[in-house]
Amino acid sequence: MTIEVFTQSAIKLSGQENIYFDPFKIIKEYHDADFIFITHDHYDHYEEISLKKVMNEESVLIVPKILKDKAKTITQNVFVVEPNNHYELGNIAFDTLPAYNKTKEFHPKSKEYVGYNVMIEGVKYYVMGDTDVVDEIKQVKTDFCFVPIGGYYTMDVNDAAEYINEIKPKKVMPIHYGSIIGDISLQEDFKKLVNDNIEVEILIKEEEK
Repeated sequence: MTIEVFTQSAIKLSGQENIYFDPFKIIKEYHDADFIFITHDHYDHYEEISLKKVMNEESVLIVPKILKDKAKTITQNVFVVEPNNHYELGNIAFDTLPAYNKTKEFHPKSKEYVGYNVMIEGVKYYVMGDTDVVDEIKQVKTDFCFVPIGGYYTMDVNDAAEYINEIKPKKVMPIHYGSIIGDISLQEDFKKLVNDNIEVEILIKEEEK
């Protein structure tokens, strides 16, 4: 599996199929997406300009309920999900987990935003979305976790590292920093806090101004 991270939480997994999560500030015209997962409706996660650069006529756009109508204005291949469910779609299976803030107003639980724990070629990849460490995600089992570390809108670097040390994935990649909120240096702080038996991979680079 080849992994690319663009800006914020924009991720591309390339294997037997091309799978994107929250494409944002995509520069190239890819048009190669088999599946596109969207965690929520904020501008840095659902950006139609970037979506159109990765989509083609066969791409399936997977969205939470809040985006159902908006997504159908750009494609009819829309698959709507809710938190706390298991889905199978084509060659992939995935679970949706709640993604929300416990005390902050940015991502209320009532919006039913989601993270995705996706089984691809026998490996589980958990893209958490914008979330704090909430009770519903404390028992998740995954091989590779993409965790937000920027703070303010999401968990901060300390909470993120503590969470990863508790769920013990084989590998973790920090995201959602180095652009809007969270200095690029947070990646090194995070790496120092994660237990040595968990591999930390860093792909986000400082955003060009």
